[in-house]
Amino acid sequence: MNKENEIRKQLKNDFRQKARDAFENSLPMTRTEFRELFDYLDEKLNKQECDNQNTLSKKFLEDNGITNTNSVLEWLAEKGGYCDCEILANVEEHFE
Repeated sequence: MNKENEIRKQLKNDFRQKARDAFENSLPMTRTEFRELFDYLDEKLNKQECDNQNTLSKKFLEDNGITNTNSVLEWLAEKGGYCDCEILANVEEHFE
């Protein structure tokens, strides 16, 4: 690999790392709490239909003592999760 290709590869890696860091720093709760939310929603939505709101997510946050509920819900909406089923469809993939 020539020097120019090595530099390009390093720049891409640096860019990806900065994007990952920015994502991590934007999280309003821990990755573990997000995984638990996704598992909770998956279980509940297998038994009932989405009400096109974030009712289940709010309940999860309340039941788990998450105090910055509005920040979490705003963050989820920014990532395309406006209701419980969209949180699973659009947000969960950011954590894989």
